[in-house]
Amino acid sequence: MSQGLLPFEYVQETRRAGSTALAGMPLYLELACAMGLWAGVREQVHVCSEEQGWTDEQVTLALVMLNLAGGDCVDDLRILESDDGFCRAWRMAEGRHLKPSERLEQARRFRKPSTRTLPSPSAVFRFLEGFADQQEEGTRGPGKAFIPTPTRPLRALGAVNAQLVGRLQEGSPERCATLDMDATLVETYKQDALPSYKGYRAYQPMNVYWAEQEVVLHSEFRDGNVPAGHEQLRVLKEALEELPDGVECVRLRSDAAGYQWDLLHYCARGDSERFGRIEFAVGCDVTPAFRRAVQQVPQENWRPVPHVVAGVPLPSKRECAEVCFVPQDAALKRGDPVYRFIAVREVLAQPSLPGLESPGPAAAQPALPFRMVELGERTYKLSGLVTNLTRDGAKVVRWLNGRCGKSEEVHAVQKDDLAGGTLPSGSFGENAAWWQIMVLAYNLNVILKRLALGEQWRTKRMKAVRFGLLNLPGSFVMHANRTWLKVSADTRTFATLVAARGKIAALARPSPG
Repeated sequence: MSQGLLPFEYVQETRRAGSTALAGMPLYLELACAMGLWAGVREQVHVCSEEQGWTDEQVTLALVMLNLAGGDCVDDLRILESDDGFCRAWRMAEGRHLKPSERLEQARRFRKPSTRTLPSPSAVFRFLEGFADQQEEGTRGPGKAFIPTPTRPLRALGAVNAQLVGRLQEGSPERCATLDMDATLVETYKQDALPSYKGYRAYQPMNVYWAEQEVVLHSEFRDGNVPAGHEQLRVLKEALEELPDGVECVRLRSDAAGYQWDLLHYCARGDSERFGRIEFAVGCDVTPAFRRAVQQVPQENWRPVPHVVAGVPLPSKRECAEVCFVPQDAALKRGDPVYRFIAVREVLAQPSLPGLESPGPAAAQPALPFRMVELGERTYKLSGLVTNLTRDGAKVVRWLNGRCGKSEEVHAVQKDDLAGGTLPSGSFGENAAWWQIMVLAYNLNVILKRLALGEQWRTKRMKAVRFGLLNLPGSFVMHANRTWLKVSADTRTFATLVAARGKIAALARPSPG
């Protein structure tokens, strides 16, 4: 008898027959081997027992794969565990990074023969607890900007990420690094989370994004009440230390949260021993003094800022002009760098809403989420930036604006496409570890697209990668000491899988066994 409208019945398959709904996921497992991610976690992260139970690399890589497969909570590991084909590929990847003697030793870590391939949720939570420092976290609280000192295991995850970025640099070297610093709010209902500036409870991680390589170079997990501009210079210095060999020059972009004089002075004076002077463009505060300086700019000084599409400049409503402005809080001294302030204006086609032109409380114009200025008979949306670049003002504006859409896309991928938007615990340290493991997954996906899949996949979001490449039906078949993964895919997708495996194999270093 049919169970529903269509004439068929669901029957649970209890045999582990090697079938999989994730025939494309082994690409990530192979890439993790080729990039040394298994070995890096094993060498750097020491949270699990050295004698028994699950290892650090098993738990960490299981969570990385959980992110890439589309899971967003620890309990979703049961779905991966039930996929026999994926588990077979996982065991192959586990064995590859170990020497034969280490494989035997790992099998003895369990008192009873383990029936699981992936760590259980309880084992994962015990692992995450190893990243928390209750004494340090007890200092957190509303009304003060405090960032707990990262624990040693949390710093180790950052070091693993730096190694992963370094391997990408080996495969696709870049001489310059444009670093985009930006924070994002991760809303949560955890009672230990602190209220953000938007009123709801949240955490506010700070990302340092390497634009040329399209990876997150450095990420610091923060409470929601910590301002985005808090200690940005320290974060930049930590990110500079993680840049791999081959990078010779650094440029910095940030929104107005980066409008911090210690940060700007550090870049302009060339205080970095390795990189010297760092070029930057940073959004500045539109203060009343800045607005008055803008109103004194002659009309003929305003220049158009074209909208460039595929290298073709198109007209836009934006204009820019140099502003003679020295902020009172700059505390400049003789010999200090000289900064350029550039104002950007965009005419408002409808400066006031219909029916609200008349004065009076009932007809008050609602506040707009940006600054405005009256110039002549027109009302403009106004923004500004400070820079030490000497190039044309319109080019500086376009270069700074190049970070806007990409930074927001990175945040969306981290929080929506991956598991960064669903935090597993009320503990700050556990959530920080979960976030950092998500960053590893983000960068591993970028490396797959850049070094293995090719240009046509480079701009695709995780939704497209999963639908077109990962969520393929397949089945492992063994015969005559050979193993095949039979994939149900069209010719082009199958060719993509085979070509990607060849490129990944070329990236691999010799096996330890």
